[in-house]
Amino acid sequence: MAELKGFMYPRTPTGAAGILPGPPWHYSGEMLTIEFRTDPTAVAELLPAPLEPAPDDPGAVALIWADWQSCSDSLEELLDPARAQYKEVFLVVRCQYRGQTYSRAAYIWVDKDFAMARGVVQGYPKKLSEIWMTRPVSVGRAGPRLEPGGRFGATVSTWGRRIADAVFTIIGTAEQPGFVNAHPMLHSRQMPAIEMDGRDSLDELVTMRGFDAELGPVYAGDAELQIHDNPTEELDRLKPFEIIGGYYRQVGNSMAAGTTVWAAPNPMAQ
Repeated sequence: MAELKGFMYPRTPTGAAGILPGPPWHYSGEMLTIEFRTDPTAVAELLPAPLEPAPDDPGAVALIWADWQSCSDSLEELLDPARAQYKEVFLVVRCQYRGQTYSRAAYIWVDKDFAMARGVVQGYPKKLSEIWMTRPVSVGRAGPRLEPGGRFGATVSTWGRRIADAVFTIIGTAEQPGFVNAHPMLHSRQMPAIEMDGRDSLDELVTMRGFDAELGPVYAGDAELQIHDNPTEELDRLKPFEIIGGYYRQVGNSMAAGTTVWAAPNPMAQ
């Protein structure tokens, strides 16, 4: 029998058919962040044990649109852009675990299968969706400039229904793009047992940090956000809310391995 190759499914004789190449993964993109404040109890209900709400401003969250280009160390995906380019939207909350504050993607939507598969590995709860963002331009009139007065729109939909949309207008620059997404990420890797009896064969908390980060200037401004009632999503449970601020930034970073910080006992182990 041949040894099958590949980082993720399907593992094949050469590994070329795998949905996702192995790490490290490199990212370059644009991020539109809208921070807002909601009822802290609505945030707390998104935190599974053993996590606790952040001790300061526990109702502060961020909804982030991102337009990415990503690749592995081979860089081959960059010459096959369908394998490199994707967009995502994620709701970031903060939590505390063993005295340390973490950021956490409670919801996240993506528009490509390879990005969704990478989320399975990293613990991001990704769902397929349709995402659009206004692109900045440096020539012509068909887009905003990264300067005061530039206006950007962003939307996310799933199964034909709008989840949220946003408008951001640049006023000036800032030192940081908010505070909610400013901590190491702490996520859950979970998989129901094949017996389908309510047990999980995998249940663990993992943390990841990026490396080789390159950050562009932070553009700050006014933000508008609408969250729509949706029969298959629960983002509307964060209504009503108060806008804190909006930010736009071009970013680059890389990711490889993470760390398991907690794991539930495996009920399947004998």
